[in-house]
Amino acid sequence: MSTTALPVPLTGPEFGSYAPGEVTWLLQDLSHLALEAPTAEREHAIQSGAANYAESLPVEYTPSPEYQALYQDALERSGERIATAVGVVTELVLAARNNQPVLVSLARAGTPIGILMRRWAQAVHGIDAPHFTMSIVRGVGLDQVALRYLAANFDPARIMFVDGWTGKGAISKELAAALDAFEKSDGVRFPADLAVLADPGHCVELYGTREDYLIPSACLNSTVSGLVSRTVFNTEHIGPDEFHGAKFYAELAPNDVSEEFLDAISSQFSAVRGAVETEVAALAGLDRTPSWVGWQAVERISSEYGINNVNLVKPGVGETTRVLLRRVPWKVLVNPDARADVAHVLLLAEQRGVPVEEVPELPYSCVGLINPLFDKSAVGADGKAVHHA
Repeated sequence: MSTTALPVPLTGPEFGSYAPGEVTWLLQDLSHLALEAPTAEREHAIQSGAANYAESLPVEYTPSPEYQALYQDALERSGERIATAVGVVTELVLAARNNQPVLVSLARAGTPIGILMRRWAQAVHGIDAPHFTMSIVRGVGLDQVALRYLAANFDPARIMFVDGWTGKGAISKELAAALDAFEKSDGVRFPADLAVLADPGHCVELYGTREDYLIPSACLNSTVSGLVSRTVFNTEHIGPDEFHGAKFYAELAPNDVSEEFLDAISSQFSAVRGAVETEVAALAGLDRTPSWVGWQAVERISSEYGINNVNLVKPGVGETTRVLLRRVPWKVLVNPDARADVAHVLLLAEQRGVPVEEVPELPYSCVGLINPLFDKSAVGADGKAVHHA
């Protein structure tokens, strides 16, 4: 275990647009660095193995007026559903942590959800749960320095990791492996359960819903996430005793709806308390053991479409949205019964010229496929990926 002094976490308004009491960032500020790279360049580096996706950042743009309108529409249509799911997952977490949880969101999708869960615990039970956010990177794991900070300040048994949603469950697996590794390196055991708002992949036991619908915070990047970038782990800029990093996009403040999103959901809390009680009672009698149906579907799609890389198959509304916003998309698969819930996905696909294929019986509302190669010869006449030696 390192004996070096632990770094000091960040809070707003110096970092991020959230109020200091809403979240403490176990991150370092890399706003002064130019880390953004064009999407195709990033994709090539990621797929070729030359770089981890967290070594650079996608370029963040102001959302188009049409997209902002879709976000507002999604917020109005799903606000009550989301408030109910927040209540349900928070009640499960309070029960699992003896009403004394320390919420630790996985940046950045988990951050607004962690804030909402903190607000529910406060509003409904008068419980003031500490809330932190930290970095997890696929292929790297959890930020070890952030874990040391938590271990130094709290009983590890109180920690509850929080994320926005599950896709195929890769983060759930990454979390468990990282906590095993930390126990070996530092001798501290954190519980490996993960609480999420939506679990369409059936990968966790603590969830607000298993339905696959749009969580509005999935679609606006930093402008709904406290104006903070994705997390960065790049050893050129981050030392062994420093937190992973992120950027604060203060210049996007005119388009920031982070607080508005939180208020829109938490304003529904009193109206959904009855629904939450009913749902929690119903879940108490259910076997919530993960079945990993999402992972199985992803492996099947990866094989059927000739991709043979589950990392390029992004299931669920949230993940498909991110593919269209941040990666080089190849095609989008849509469950025809879920078209009303994926209007923004269809619009984004149209704007980017990405083909949409209807797949009846798809276990998700939609699935985004990342382009496996970057030239036209990557796709054969049958519409499947072609791999070159």
